[in-house]
Amino acid sequence: MNKYIIAAAACAALASGAAVAQDFKAGDLLVRARAVRLSSDNGGSLGQGTATDLTINDKTIPEVDFTYFFNKNLAAELILTVPQRHDVSAGGAKIGTLKHLPPTLTAQYHFNPVSGFKPYVGAGVNFTNFTAVDLPAGYNVDRQSFGLALQAGVDYELSKNLYLNLDVKKVQIKTDVSVNGAKVGDFKVDPLLVGVGLGWRF
Repeated sequence: MNKYIIAAAACAALASGAAVAQDFKAGDLLVRARAVRLSSDNGGSLGQGTATDLTINDKTIPEVDFTYFFNKNLAAELILTVPQRHDVSAGGAKIGTLKHLPPTLTAQYHFNPVSGFKPYVGAGVNFTNFTAVDLPAGYNVDRQSFGLALQAGVDYELSKNLYLNLDVKKVQIKTDVSVNGAKVGDFKVDPLLVGVGLGWRF
């Protein structure tokens, strides 16, 4: 979360001297493709520092998002990826695997551009669906999770309708863990997602 706060502060500082510009307009669609580093918080009552030390591995994932502009400053972004497979470990030893699919929808404010840079901040909701859960006999996790998402980033105009994008998100993802049908705790993935990619405006 500290990294997110620093990124958001940097974007706000960059935007503070922005001059009015008509960079985006109502009806514009910005499609981005990113490479994203997912770093799990591995917290909760079954997270690091407990007897079970439940964790999943960090990894780099592909991401595609679609941003629709209501006007030059206000937009909504739908963030998508493909189902991601993770190793599940307890006490440092792998005990199984699972997949998760975490589409996220955010409402965004895009600051006016400065020298080609257009920073933005966003907040929204994440829905995560867990599938292909392969854990020791008797162990299970809830299949769905809802949580908040916070976002900060910047687009830099490389050429007409082509942008370089840097993006940071903090997402709440939590699932209950059960043994033989009885809840024994919860596991918070709560990843920090740092991405870089290209965007195309239509």
